[in-house]
Amino acid sequence: METSLGVFGNEIDLPESLSLAGYRIVQEAATNTLKHADATKLDVRIRFHADELELDIADDGRGSTRRTTGGLGLIGMRERVAAHEGTLETGPRTSGPGFRVRARFPLHRPAPAATAPA
Repeated sequence: METSLGVFGNEIDLPESLSLAGYRIVQEAATNTLKHADATKLDVRIRFHADELELDIADDGRGSTRRTTGGLGLIGMRERVAAHEGTLETGPRTSGPGFRVRARFPLHRPAPAATAPA
């Protein structure tokens, strides 16, 4: 299978629990592609936005013809995303064949330190 990985934005250090959750979501999405999709391509994109981390995993396999919430892998993804107050979208791609998983996690950055008046 042809696989591509893109990392976009300014990378930041993530809390260990968020880093692990993101890793497991990408791992599960790739595993589902290998097991179920009969795909020839897998595209993984990691985007660091100003206030969120986005994971976008898509394949060109036969996918599903309906939105789905089933499967233990998808349940695990939902639980990992929910634990970090994020959102998860899964289902057929809107452009072309295949399946897409998109997870978004808010990035809680510490507020800048206030400066004391002079």
